[in-house]
Amino acid sequence: MQAAASFAAILIFMLIVSGETSFMRANDRAQEKNVAAKIGAIFTPLASEHSPGLAVLVLRDGQKLFERGYGLRDLRSASKIDPHTNFRLASCSKQFTAMSIMLLEHEGKLRYDQTLTDIFPDFPAYGKSITIRNLLNHVGGLQDYETLMDQAAGKNWTADNQIQDAEVLTLLKQTDHVMFASGTQWYYSNSGYVVLGLVVAKVSGQPFREFLQQRIFAPLHMDHTLAYERGKNEITNRAYGHTKEGNTWKQTDQSSTSATLGDGGIYSSLEDLAKWDEALRTSKLLSKEEMQPALTPFVFANGKQPAWPANSDRPEGSPALYGFGWFLDPYRNHPRMWHYGETMGFHSYIVRFTANRLIPKSAANASTPSDPVAGLTIIILCNRTDVSPESLALQVADLFLNTPN
Repeated sequence: MQAAASFAAILIFMLIVSGETSFMRANDRAQEKNVAAKIGAIFTPLASEHSPGLAVLVLRDGQKLFERGYGLRDLRSASKIDPHTNFRLASCSKQFTAMSIMLLEHEGKLRYDQTLTDIFPDFPAYGKSITIRNLLNHVGGLQDYETLMDQAAGKNWTADNQIQDAEVLTLLKQTDHVMFASGTQWYYSNSGYVVLGLVVAKVSGQPFREFLQQRIFAPLHMDHTLAYERGKNEITNRAYGHTKEGNTWKQTDQSSTSATLGDGGIYSSLEDLAKWDEALRTSKLLSKEEMQPALTPFVFANGKQPAWPANSDRPEGSPALYGFGWFLDPYRNHPRMWHYGETMGFHSYIVRFTANRLIPKSAANASTPSDPVAGLTIIILCNRTDVSPESLALQVADLFLNTPN
């Protein structure tokens, strides 16, 4: 009798738990459907079946909550944007350049404290004080290569005659000074990340595009992601960049600086970037400990945090917290890692909210607060320049911050 009563009690408990689980799942699905409808309402008005547009992906702990394309990837063919459409990532490429450096450091093939003259012995003397870490953090002080392009005598780079990575290095070697002493100021540096791509090529002994393919894209099955080099590889399902002029759209896909790789030359899609997010979430390429330098913002020797300088695209004096290939300042006090990309015809934005989710395990701690955006990733890729994917992504984040978890 006692055994039967115990069995009955267990059975009743299991039925109650099963019922509660089913109710919770149904409630979660209803909430997700409601949030998905609200996300769609943000983006639907932005593009038509006759305009360039954007692709949107929202993940939670690796699960897709929302994935949709809007508008056309190519106005000439009227091909629609979908999760397989490949956009130029622009500066969102920097996270892959940083990962490449970190993989080489992991293998013992370079050290973060090595200098430019250690890697390139013929680099000018000022390179003796600029380390790989300085370049990763944007505190190296290298001259801006676009400024050097304007100053180069007898050179005329165009969309058809684009500057190459090796030419950027040559321009830097031809100058004898820096913008500031390394480690003393913070200045967002495309020059630094072009050079980092060249460092990867020099140390690994293979072209940067091949290193990316063999060490990152292929292992993660990012099968259609690539560092584009005209005449050497091709972009499938390619989105072409556009700019609005009056009431019409003009294809503005390439510029004189579109061929450089380390600072912004990667093309990818929502489907492949979901695999990248999963690799970061599960430490597929590097351990959590090895990733820590990328997620540690640079601070000056006196302990002060960097700030955006004047004449930047951010409010002067606002925090410029940067690790390796990622900005790290929080949003509404919620920790995150993020990056934007802006270039001819394209805007992109990737944000990953990085706090651990606190899930109550019993009624005793059921009041433990959980972060409503923890584990959330938002990716927005645009082949037009009249929208801000960053502000749109934060509107999506706000939906979660204003929705009960």
